Parts: sequence; structure tokens; C-alpha cells
Amino acid sequence: MTGVWVLVATLAAAVAAGVLLKARNGRVRAARPATRELPAPVTAALDPASAVTLVQISTTFCAPCRHAKAVLGHLADRTDGLHHVELDVTNQPEVAQSLSVLRTPTTIALTPDGRELLRVGGVPKGPELLEALRPHLTTRTS
Repeated sequence: MTGVWVLVATLAAAVAAGVLLKARNGRVRAARPATRELPAPVTAALDPASAVTLVQISTTFCAPCRHAKAVLGHLADRTDGLHHVELDVTNQPEVAQSLSVLRTPTTIALTPDGRELLRVGGVPKGPELLEALRPHLTTRTS
């Protein structure tokens, strides 16, 4: 009988963890105060002509990264002042470490001078991200 209770408790913990992770996936979070200088690959990716650059941190074998790339690319294509770039950190783990990125995909919205506006862990939800960025952008509808 003890085995059954252990199984039930394990299943309950797994369901709770799954619900928590699903709720956090794609959530827009406010920026953390910058404590370090941006790594060179990130600085090089910033577009000085755009109000906001979305830097997507990805890895080679990340399946959700492809979906995030599609969402962010579409958003950048239809929004004035928004630029999207994907950085693969598979061979550059120090970039992810210096940005405090613990999972891929992670999207960081940066100003042309490198100030972090917000970040999204997981696949971003386009409308929520656009709404959070609206104060920094001029949107073109298409």
C-alpha cells in the first residue's frame, strides 16, 4: 500500500511542476538591473536603427527555439522599430552565463544602447510581447 501512496504523491508533484512550468512559459518579465557589460556577440547584434532589438538566445538542438524564431520574426517583420536576431550559444556558453540565461529560448529586448527592457523565457506570446513593447515602438499594421 505504501507503494501506491508514493506513486500518487510522485504523480501529484509531477502534475504540479508541469502546471507551474506551463504557466511561466512565454511570460514577459520586467528587466533586471544591469550589473555587467553586454557580451560582444550581443553588442554586435544590436541594430542602432531600431528602437528595440529582440535578442533570442538559442541552442542547436532546441525545438521550441524554432517556434520562437517564427513568432519573433513575424512580429519584427510587421512592426516598425523592432529588429529580431537569434544567437546560438551552443559553442558560446559564456554568453548565456553572462546574461543569466538558464533556458532556451530566452528572448531579451534591448535598446540600441544595450539597456534591457524585458525578457521572456520560453516561446513568447506575440500579442503580450507587443503590448509590453508598445511604449518603445511605433507599430505598422499589416
